[in-house]
Amino acid sequence: MADIRFPDGFLWGASTAAHQVEGNNVNSDWWQREHGHLPGAPVESPSGDAADSFHRYPEDMKLLADAGLNSYRFSVEWARIEPEEGFVSRAMLDHYRRMVDTAYELGLQPMVTLHHFTNPVWFAKAGGWLTDAAVDRFARYVEAVLPVLDGVDLVCTINEPNMVSVLADPAVGFPSIGLPPGVPHVTDRLIAAHKRAVDVVRGVGSRAGWSIATQAYQPEPGAEHVAAEYGWSREDVFLDAASGDDWVGVQAYTRTRIGPDGPLPIPENAERTLTGWEYYPPAIGDGIRNSWARNGLPVYVTENGIATADDKRRIDYTRGALEAVAATMADGVDVRGYLHWSALDNYEWGSYRPTFGLIGWDPATFERRPKPSLGWLGEVARRGAMPPAG
Repeated sequence: MADIRFPDGFLWGASTAAHQVEGNNVNSDWWQREHGHLPGAPVESPSGDAADSFHRYPEDMKLLADAGLNSYRFSVEWARIEPEEGFVSRAMLDHYRRMVDTAYELGLQPMVTLHHFTNPVWFAKAGGWLTDAAVDRFARYVEAVLPVLDGVDLVCTINEPNMVSVLADPAVGFPSIGLPPGVPHVTDRLIAAHKRAVDVVRGVGSRAGWSIATQAYQPEPGAEHVAAEYGWSREDVFLDAASGDDWVGVQAYTRTRIGPDGPLPIPENAERTLTGWEYYPPAIGDGIRNSWARNGLPVYVTENGIATADDKRRIDYTRGALEAVAATMADGVDVRGYLHWSALDNYEWGSYRPTFGLIGWDPATFERRPKPSLGWLGEVARRGAMPPAG
């Protein structure tokens, strides 16, 4: 079999989120939840120092660049930029600007995410996305971040707004299978905040989009209408809202099979990852196709990966995912990049056990330990081609 080739100019990278790798994000709502100061489910362990990437980002970026990747997606932490309402930290703006400059110096195209789940404590205590004031507050923050974005081509406004919406109301119980529905008034505010942010960042010449967590909703025969209804508030409304943007980010990890009564359990004999999800590499192809059908925008795979302690299995999963990406491109979908989740083993919202990283690290010394999967993906990036399995 011939190699699977990708076009020149294709972005090859890896992604992180500030709270999950930086450490000591003490003014965020997530830090406060981890320590019992705000409502939320108990966590196995708090984030603490995380991977100390706040200080070690130059080393992390250099590992990606030396491996052969050409892009790095990271997030700016709102709780650091605006730790108290109305106070903007010039020191933190300078910090994130140094991250942008370091990426360029290393030959990495930065993709900057403005909101990746976490909020400042003051924003959360004021009602967060449950209040009408959220849109203006977010827009003001985006205006404040503009010095960081100067010259940055790709800006992601909000990461996985659909997950923000489905998890927005703590009074809604979490089902044993599947996800809660999106909260309509939260969805509306997220869309409004996104549109405001797109206008702001376009004003400095950036191309703007947002990233959607697609779930590969696969109907059993006769359950197509059930799957369409189920997917609307959890995914499709956000893909539709991307219409008019410059691009859309698609993220996928697994699939959700839908029967006449809704989501079906994972088959007992299915392989599972460390997050308990079904091992299903083609999920990213389903997400890309659904996005393309709904908005026709250029696609960047902004997250895709697997929680596993077996790095060979990570390579196998990534190969299968890239085969699915290539198949969508062969069918005419405009896919422009693949950014793996995650650059580093990270804080997975309550635990360090699910390891997604291309790079591991020592929890006592923070010594970085690149995995074979980083070299494998870097070689695919260098060649612009992936050899067949075997």
